[in-house]
Amino acid sequence: MAVKKKAGRWTGSKKSDGAAAGRAKAESDRSLQAKAEAQRYRKPQSKKEGAVQAGSRRYPENPLPKQHLEKPGVESELNPRPEYKAPAYRGSGKLEGMVALITGGDSGIGRAVAVLYAREGAEVAIVYLSEDQDAEETRAAVEAEGQRALLIPGDVTDPEFCRTAVDATVQEFGRLDILVNNAAFQEHASSLEDISEEQFDRTFKTNIYGYFHMAKAALPHLNEGSCIVNSGSVTGIEGSKELLDYSATKGAIHAFTKSLAQNLVEKGIRVNCVAPGPVWTPLNPADVDAEKVAKFGSDVPMKRPAQPEEVAPAYVFLAAPSCSSYISGEILPVLGGNTAG
Repeated sequence: MAVKKKAGRWTGSKKSDGAAAGRAKAESDRSLQAKAEAQRYRKPQSKKEGAVQAGSRRYPENPLPKQHLEKPGVESELNPRPEYKAPAYRGSGKLEGMVALITGGDSGIGRAVAVLYAREGAEVAIVYLSEDQDAEETRAAVEAEGQRALLIPGDVTDPEFCRTAVDATVQEFGRLDILVNNAAFQEHASSLEDISEEQFDRTFKTNIYGYFHMAKAALPHLNEGSCIVNSGSVTGIEGSKELLDYSATKGAIHAFTKSLAQNLVEKGIRVNCVAPGPVWTPLNPADVDAEKVAKFGSDVPMKRPAQPEEVAPAYVFLAAPSCSSYISGEILPVLGGNTAG
């Protein structure tokens, strides 16, 4: 019967040297542990107070003034006014000779994008719902950059209006190179039961049907080198427990972006998406109550909402052939330090 041998410790000639090295390494590990624990348990240094300010000028911090707006939200009624002029941004002709159509272009991100597109040399058509005062301010800002602006009020949930808006743009400027789908509807709800079919339908009709209608209307006028830039959202990446319908549309926009990019790539038409985190625009103050508005954006690592002018350069990057000619089908997160995207 075979006898099973038991394994023991190695007894080679270098046993004493190896054992000594092992003991020395263990002692060194304990020394490093002690130093690290001393660092961890020492009196904590006081953290920087306030929000992160990493730009060329300081931006408003939380708590923001408590306020609530009626839909669709008028930017001129917001306090503080959203920053959109981007005085530190220097144009360099990236969009010279091009024409852009921006939905939701009267205020918020859309307004800031319109200004920077104009600064880069583009003529701009601005589609908006009914906020004439905001739209006129945006027109004046575009014209101050030396470019023409066309205001087109209407409802992007109506496919006939979308065709009319595109046709008006082409008739006025002679071409269309850039479509920015940015119009949105949002309404918080604490539970699924609180979302009416009417609200659910309105959110989808505005946020994804509207993008579909505008892209379909614009496509016959887009050529090689043209592009579509969609507005997504962090909620389309992470979800949002109180924005069930809105976040679902934003996820759909992300998928629509990737699919349409694949569909149009052989035509040389690029399709991309910017997915912002919290941005100080009329959208949220025209949705949540005043108490929540005061805290809006404070839960991101930068501890404040973005200003529209901080997000708009991403739209320039994705529109400009000199910057992104090899980029299509991408979702570009702008989340204030959140790395979830």
